[in-house]
Amino acid sequence: MTNFTRVFTMFVSTILTIQISAAENTLFTPEDVFDLEYASDPRVSPDGRSVVYVRRSNDIMTDKTRSSLWQVDAQGNNHRPLVSDTNNHSSPRWSADGTRLAYISSASGSTQVHVRWLDTGQTALLTNLRNSPKHISWSPDGRRIAFTMSVKGKTRILAKARKKPKGASWAEPVKVIETIPYQFDGNGIVEPEYEQIFVIPEEGGTPRQITNGEFNHRGPLEWDRNSRNILFSSNRHQNWPLESGERDIFSVNVKSRNLSQLTNSEGAEFNPRFSKDNNHIAYLAVPKKPVAYQNTQLKLMKRDGSESRLLSGSLDASLSNLFWSRTQNMIYAQFDQRAVRKIATFDLKGLKKIVVEGLSGTSLGRPYLSGTYHLGGNDTIAFTSGKHDSPADIVVMKKDSDKQVLATQLNTDLLADKNLASVHNITYASSFDGEEIQGWYLLPPNFDPEKKYPLILEIHGGPHLAYGPYFSAELQLMAAAGYVVFYDNHRGSSSYGERFALLLQYKYSSKEDFADHMSGVDAVISKGFVDEDNLFIAGGSAGGIATAYAIGLTDRFNAAAAAKPVINWISKTLTADSSVGQIYHQFPGPPWEHFQHYWERSPLSLVGQVTTPTLLLTGEADRRTPISETEQFYQALKLRKIDAAMVRVPDSPHGIAGRPSRLIAKVDNILAWFERYRKD
Repeated sequence: MTNFTRVFTMFVSTILTIQISAAENTLFTPEDVFDLEYASDPRVSPDGRSVVYVRRSNDIMTDKTRSSLWQVDAQGNNHRPLVSDTNNHSSPRWSADGTRLAYISSASGSTQVHVRWLDTGQTALLTNLRNSPKHISWSPDGRRIAFTMSVKGKTRILAKARKKPKGASWAEPVKVIETIPYQFDGNGIVEPEYEQIFVIPEEGGTPRQITNGEFNHRGPLEWDRNSRNILFSSNRHQNWPLESGERDIFSVNVKSRNLSQLTNSEGAEFNPRFSKDNNHIAYLAVPKKPVAYQNTQLKLMKRDGSESRLLSGSLDASLSNLFWSRTQNMIYAQFDQRAVRKIATFDLKGLKKIVVEGLSGTSLGRPYLSGTYHLGGNDTIAFTSGKHDSPADIVVMKKDSDKQVLATQLNTDLLADKNLASVHNITYASSFDGEEIQGWYLLPPNFDPEKKYPLILEIHGGPHLAYGPYFSAELQLMAAAGYVVFYDNHRGSSSYGERFALLLQYKYSSKEDFADHMSGVDAVISKGFVDEDNLFIAGGSAGGIATAYAIGLTDRFNAAAAAKPVINWISKTLTADSSVGQIYHQFPGPPWEHFQHYWERSPLSLVGQVTTPTLLLTGEADRRTPISETEQFYQALKLRKIDAAMVRVPDSPHGIAGRPSRLIAKVDNILAWFERYRKD
């Protein structure tokens, strides 16, 4: 070899090394999670020219997600902060004349209602509330703002506390509980509180409570066009704590506080919206049935509650987020079909047309189907939209126009130069019964089709939720670590119609959804780039249940990671905050009447067959799938001498990835566990 050849070869080798290093340096890393942002809750101005939205960003110094308010023109210009500092600001709501913006903020040290004047930028603190307000709503005349807030109920005393000697130090008093519900995930054990409706003047002052009683009065709140009455939903039956899925629509007169009940059907009626002429009310309804999933229907009635009729007809989807057209006698609503969120219009005879597709991007951790929209002045639509390589931005579309304006680009600075995993669609037939299942797989950055890669099957929660081809920080980190990541919308998932969702009625988990997952794994393996000796399985919540159940049916996985799983349905339904609704909708009856049914659906019933090393991750304050479930499985596996580890997240409720560092820790621990059992 000549000196020139040797030098040239070294030069080329150096260039290739630099290029490879540069590619590796642009991988999505755990630290990048702190720099992610996304848009939510867009609100179009009454003149349709501007959008205010909530911008959510992660703060590496406080390890929290901070929310601020930003404004952008409908054409995508003049993007600027409106209310942005170290506090949290949310729920922006325009006054009818577009001169002011009400919002909820922690700027005063507690969560209160504020108002900002758009012409001067001046802000005012309107309330001094003991609890956080929700569902703020301007009256059409702009003179008042309504909101809901929890109010403490009566405290019942069982035995009077004994008087302690002066200077004595006694233990904390005992707590006596006589109510259901008595616990909520994220709040722990709670004293009796009831959500009531309040009204305050536009300039602030003492809030006036206009509902009473030991009932919850739910938003969203809807004023009539005369600013005299407010619509809301509630279950005001005396036995309401034991009635799951029951709500009616009421009207309350703001001055007299008199209530009028407008609906009385069995089931839930909610999200009422007055028509432009004040004569009709559009609303959502779910019939009362002891099943785990039903479509949410669009209905229409006269303002007195009479002549109710179905508008959504045979549409096999659940509708939400209603708005009346500002220019036509038309209703807008969103719904999901095959992992795509859409906006459609309905006239007074039924479905008219689909006007937007692709709402998404407001779920950072995993690729859940998500997103929302708002209909403003001149029927301008603003909605959140993300892609597989970016969380949600704001997109604006004018009435009668197919042109969509991308008004924000919140993550271009971070993600534009990142070498992200690509996402690919796959459909296949389940080996159980031939049912078509839709799924997706991520290929690692710098994917080489000649190589074989380890595979992670990641299962979504719910189970009546859906994944889609959307950005996921967790799955991108797994792919960046060199894994093919596969996920599916197994039977029971939403967005595929009521029949598909109910294929898991009384069967979650079961051999049926297990077959859906394993058929998908085999379908991806058949593409030729998966190492069959390196298969892994993970999932959270309902996905954690499916993970724990699957390893009782197969030994094909090198290792498993079950996050916040249910292990024993008998104990879970009698210790979790969801007991009443879960027993009614997901089981044929209570566990003491159907013990064997509960047991056969429990992963604990299969623990004697488990050979797969298993990682368990759960929040210590989880009241949805209590950590006692995780402890049962962990100890059972240890007694059987199966490799197992338990990750306990201190003070965390069900959402163990609710803070940026915990999302990172979740993925780090799962990948470390999988690497321990990955074969070379």
